Amino acid sequence: MEIKHLKNIIIVSFGFLLLFTAYGGLQTLQSSLNPEKGLGVASLSVVYGCLILSSIFLPPLIIKKIGCKWTIVVSMCCYITYSIGNFKPNWYSLIITSAILGIGGGPLWASKCTYLTTSGIRYARQTGKEKMDVVNQYFGLFFLIYQSSGVWGNLISSLVLNQNANKVLYDNISYSNCGANNCPISNAEVSNTTSNTTSSVSGVSDILRYTLMGIYTEEQKEENGNPTIWKSLLGTMKQLKDIRQCLLIPLTMFSGFQQGFLSSDYTKAYVTCALGIHFVGYVMICFGATNSIFSMVFGKLSQYTGRIALFMLAAAISISCIIALLLWSPNPNQLAIFFIFPALWSVSDAICQTLLNAFYGVLFDDHKEAAFANYRLWESVGFVIAFAYSNVLCVSVKLYVVLSMLLLGMILYLVVEFLEYRKQKMSAQDRNVEMMTESTNVQNTTE
Repeated sequence: MEIKHLKNIIIVSFGFLLLFTAYGGLQTLQSSLNPEKGLGVASLSVVYGCLILSSIFLPPLIIKKIGCKWTIVVSMCCYITYSIGNFKPNWYSLIITSAILGIGGGPLWASKCTYLTTSGIRYARQTGKEKMDVVNQYFGLFFLIYQSSGVWGNLISSLVLNQNANKVLYDNISYSNCGANNCPISNAEVSNTTSNTTSSVSGVSDILRYTLMGIYTEEQKEENGNPTIWKSLLGTMKQLKDIRQCLLIPLTMFSGFQQGFLSSDYTKAYVTCALGIHFVGYVMICFGATNSIFSMVFGKLSQYTGRIALFMLAAAISISCIIALLLWSPNPNQLAIFFIFPALWSVSDAICQTLLNAFYGVLFDDHKEAAFANYRLWESVGFVIAFAYSNVLCVSVKLYVVLSMLLLGMILYLVVEFLEYRKQKMSAQDRNVEMMTESTNVQNTTE
């Protein structure tokens, strides 16, 4: 029975691996690949803006209609259009395909999370194992395979874009506008004074673009009636009546803020600014590989350490990275440091992605579709905000925003853990009282 469950999880995971090998590679390159008037970042804002809307209206409706497996298949088709839109990007093709991707994203992620959680809980009940432990392991296995897409997608982009790389002597070049000091105004000034070399730093030739895009483009039944869009909306919004859901919103948004900063601002203000766009893929491979490995490790380790200890570790790592990025002045001579930051941040992200998804699934077991729709909704809000101010604020300000969201999210997360602890303690006391009452009744009957 366990082999059958694991086989299904592995099949779903490899489907996501193939799909996000293309999308993940494109997402990390957008701010550098399409820098004209912020087109790349704008496209990502549209992706997550539409993802917010689709997360509100569509997941419960579509999952109830066609089931988790077919929802995953149909939604994946929406992602393919985004690669096609990047062949000849402009404000029409890229924005339209970004909207299509966003619409498919909400049902895709909600159905994936629902499928993993349902499978984990069903197997736990059959074997008598702890639900949280099994669900954590299932999400750990999924993210082990899925996060490796960051390796293959970025490896492809790096090998292709490296053909466009110019060898530059770094000794006499100033990097004062890179890193935390990077601001939209300074970007404009730099582009005006380096117009002859811009293509080697922030853009690519059409031939390389077409090569890259060409490579990238190469049933469970639930009887719950016939829901409507209105009922789907009500279900998603009704979930917000649960105080635990509201308390988890900041931490969920932090996940979006952190990933948005890494894929947009770190790649542009640190990597592309100091090393060139052809290094973005190699740096993000480090993130993807580390994230993949630690997702499985923490999914298994959580049953021995508990969630709280691992979430505190994730917070400590993220805070350390933010402070270091505020202080560090990137320079090509410090090549190893460019890889250390994504490696460390991937450990934090592996904990948040794996354990927070599993926590949602077990915490809101009776309303999984609505809960995961809210998860993707608020994570997408974090992405949208991060991409929306990407071309407006300096990198240092963005780092303070991410730090603030992390601190708020962790405080409220601990409140949720306290509420769950108190709830379980009261339930245990009630069971003890019930058992004592039954024992007394048996004795009286015997006498």
